[in-house]
Amino acid sequence: MKKKNWVIRVGIFLIILCIPFFLLIAIIPFLEMEAKTKITLSTISLVIGEVLFWLGGIMVGKELFGKYKTYLNPKKWFKKADKNQESE
Repeated sequence: MKKKNWVIRVGIFLIILCIPFFLLIAIIPFLEMEAKTKITLSTISLVIGEVLFWLGGIMVGKELFGKYKTYLNPKKWFKKADKNQESE
């Protein structure tokens, strides 16, 4: 059980670690460098972010990954919770 708990913690850490790589994509266009360098850095940041996210998802498992994926969905951040879901 402790070994599985350790794997889940590392998976959650990887999911959280991917966030700065996705945020970096929004910052790169405003940096002063050549366009080719910006494209390369954006691509690398996107690939690293995706790999970290999916590796973390595999480590935490299907149920927990789905739960955190809904928390990270910006469409649901400002919506009110359904009253039927609160009682469950």
